[in-house]
Amino acid sequence: MKTETLKPVMGYIAGLLFGLGLGISGMTDPARVLGFLDLFGAWDPTLMFVLGGAVVTNFIGYRLVFKRTAPIYGEAFQLPTRQDLDGRLIGGAALFGIGWGLSGYCPGPAIASIGGLTAPLVAMLVAMVAGWFLARAIPARG
Repeated sequence: MKTETLKPVMGYIAGLLFGLGLGISGMTDPARVLGFLDLFGAWDPTLMFVLGGAVVTNFIGYRLVFKRTAPIYGEAFQLPTRQDLDGRLIGGAALFGIGWGLSGYCPGPAIASIGGLTAPLVAMLVAMVAGWFLARAIPARG
């Protein structure tokens, strides 16, 4: 198989593994996420362990991957170069957090949950797509 064909296949496999991980860990359940955010009520620490596992996996994975001069299915690594904080980034992060806290869904688990579509999930997905279009409509500076 050619690299051009394998690159999207590897992307789909990575997405499948991510979705399976979210499902197996229970992170597609907004009640679990909201339970994690409920520090003074029925706090559920499960998300902390899932996030900790993700941080450890990425820490090790990046060290192994960057020993290579280039990715297996690409010419060069594609890494962000900007290191500054601006109003768009801070505002977007704040809106993301507010939306996550209100709905219990972040984009990955929301998309992984499409099989069990509910009215709150549809509302969150519609708001997320509207946010994408709105963000594109706001001009970037510099």
